[in-house]
Amino acid sequence: MSKLSKILVRARRQVFSEMVGNNPSIFQGEGYDFIELREYMPGDDIRHIDWNITAKMQKPYIKIFKEERELNIVIASMLNGSVHFGAKKFKQELIAEVVANLSYAILHNGDLLSTHIYADKLYSETRPTKKVSSVTKSVDEILHFDPLNKVANYKLLSETLYRRVRRRSLILVVADFFEIPDLKLLAKKHEVLAIIVRDKLEENPPVMGFSSLRDPESGLQLEGDYTQKSVDTYAKKVHEHDRELYSTLRKDGIHFTKIYTDENSAIALRRLFEGRI
Repeated sequence: MSKLSKILVRARRQVFSEMVGNNPSIFQGEGYDFIELREYMPGDDIRHIDWNITAKMQKPYIKIFKEERELNIVIASMLNGSVHFGAKKFKQELIAEVVANLSYAILHNGDLLSTHIYADKLYSETRPTKKVSSVTKSVDEILHFDPLNKVANYKLLSETLYRRVRRRSLILVVADFFEIPDLKLLAKKHEVLAIIVRDKLEENPPVMGFSSLRDPESGLQLEGDYTQKSVDTYAKKVHEHDRELYSTLRKDGIHFTKIYTDENSAIALRRLFEGRI
């Protein structure tokens, strides 16, 4: 079975069983206009039962809605050179898994999905759709994208999404965020969530002695003696960077989560959306 097939099969299983469970969607929107309550009738959607009123009246009551408007959800993946890294699995593959999980959940909920791929420019963009076949295309594009020697341009991402996505939407930005993004303006127009993908090795590298490393964004060869002191200094800088990143995201009103390459992405995504509601 190919890597693409494994990701898609695992994502479908997690979305339609583990992630969904008794709650049909991890996505919550402002798409309901409440009108009244009435007694439950066979065939009514049990998701609309008002349990507080049901307990008081000792018989099931449901909420009646005038209109149910679908959410418009955009997944933007930042595939710069640094995602071409991982001890056991590249961050690029983790991003593909995250996009697969999110996409199936979005479509299962009946919402509109569109996907973007960014690095130093916008490389790919899909129109809003409800077709499940779009998931395969999006995930395949991520897996086969060449991120080497490409830098992250968060300004372009923010400005492009602000300009092109006219209707108020839920925008999910998936990246390793080794740069502090300015998403303030985008977050004023839309609801923005940040999904930080990392590998534990890049946050706490081992002592390697004299080594030659290549920067996956610039392509430059870096040689040096990576002693305990130098790796401790590096780890401290990453920690300080992340503190600034979290502070910036919170200040801009953006919920976020961090997912490591050795974690179950579906569980981490569930935590993110439960914290958002």
